[in-house]
Amino acid sequence: MTRNSKAVQIGLTATPRSLIIKENTKEAEADRKLTADNLRYFGEPVYEYTMLQAVEDGYLAACEIQRGRVNLDDTGITVEEVLRHNPRNYLTGKPVTEEELQALYDKSDYELRLLLPDRIISMCADLFNYLIQTGTPEQKTIIFCVRDIHAEIVTAEMNNLYSAWCAANGLRKANNYAFRCTAEAKGGQYIADMKGSNVDYFVAATVDLLSTGVDIPAVRNIVFFRYMKSPISFHQMVGRGTRFAENKLMFTIYDYTDATRLFGEDFLSKVPTPPKPSEGGEALDPPVIVRADGFEAVVTNAGRYVVTEENGQAKRVTVEEYKQGLARQLVASTATLDEFREKWINPTERRALLQELVYGGYSPEIVRQVEGMTDFDLYDVLIDVAWGAAPQKREIRAFSFSYKQRSWLDALPERTKAVVLAIAAQFGREGTEALENKELFSVAAIAAAGGLAALKLAGEPSKVIYETKFRLLAA
Repeated sequence: MTRNSKAVQIGLTATPRSLIIKENTKEAEADRKLTADNLRYFGEPVYEYTMLQAVEDGYLAACEIQRGRVNLDDTGITVEEVLRHNPRNYLTGKPVTEEELQALYDKSDYELRLLLPDRIISMCADLFNYLIQTGTPEQKTIIFCVRDIHAEIVTAEMNNLYSAWCAANGLRKANNYAFRCTAEAKGGQYIADMKGSNVDYFVAATVDLLSTGVDIPAVRNIVFFRYMKSPISFHQMVGRGTRFAENKLMFTIYDYTDATRLFGEDFLSKVPTPPKPSEGGEALDPPVIVRADGFEAVVTNAGRYVVTEENGQAKRVTVEEYKQGLARQLVASTATLDEFREKWINPTERRALLQELVYGGYSPEIVRQVEGMTDFDLYDVLIDVAWGAAPQKREIRAFSFSYKQRSWLDALPERTKAVVLAIAAQFGREGTEALENKELFSVAAIAAAGGLAALKLAGEPSKVIYETKFRLLAA
């Protein structure tokens, strides 16, 4: 099977109805048992610590969601359509009859009952393009698939795309780019390589092997190519991306199956009524693997999202909706930009303001990460969102201070002026909170300029620093 062929072989799994119900019941039954056991052993939780609060407190990486929609998922596929595409048994090559097929294939059946390599190839191409747009295809990525054969096709296609990209750009390929990380493929032996290597093992196509109990901090992307029913399993999978790593403050969920709708869902699933055993207790027939040719699959951009909280429940909203909500809440508590600046300069008031925003479901840090504003102080992120003021990078703001506040600076004692400029430079590197660090006067450049003693030449040091911060933010 080649990527460029006009008639790509398509796979389909026709499965007995009783086996389908059993498959659909498995996740819900696992949720019910896990929730019941937790409550039995530990009782009701005495305190809930949300993902949003953990992001704001610096314990978890911020999360962005990029959704994609596939045309076949929206329309579904009927038996008549499958029959028109010459379905054949994947193993024997023999034709498959109408009686062996189900009446209608819903989107949640794809790759479980109906294997569509055209759909998989389109999704892989869309994902690979996003990896290029966000820097490089060589990003640690986990793709959650439905079954082993699904993971096998995903692995092959991601490797094909990577090889073509390297050839087109004259780059040397990694020895191992995408790999199948499933129990059947004994993929567990490569987990340590993915965790420890910076030069290979970038993309893992898995089913359940990487959903829990695996800590790979460098993972930047969690990808859903499978439909999810279990909120618990979903959150466990998302958790693979929340760890911090070097140069990693956020991760992205690429959601092709609307899995992120499960944010905010209760961790207790309703269990469907299990099927009655067949008479005589005979074993169910194994799935019939079928293939067909020529289904056209198109992926479209369904928007960027983040997670907020509403009435104590996590909720997926678009980035723009999130920013609008943050702006409304900020302006409601701080009406003007001047008032906001005054609060921001005061450490106690600033922290109370940020805490209020987070408790209201909005984290400024998430906006900073999602909008690629890591070179900006949170002050500039918020004045942009709430008042439409032009934000400045920390370095630019420090530089602007040196000449926009020249009259004030020149009126200071020369040694004090040198220290104030060194403090402004420290803001340029680390932002507002760096000016409130108790080790501020131990910074080499500030100490060399005269430190605390030189600052005292202009009066009470705390007042001089307060004035410096005010003028920095006004620059």
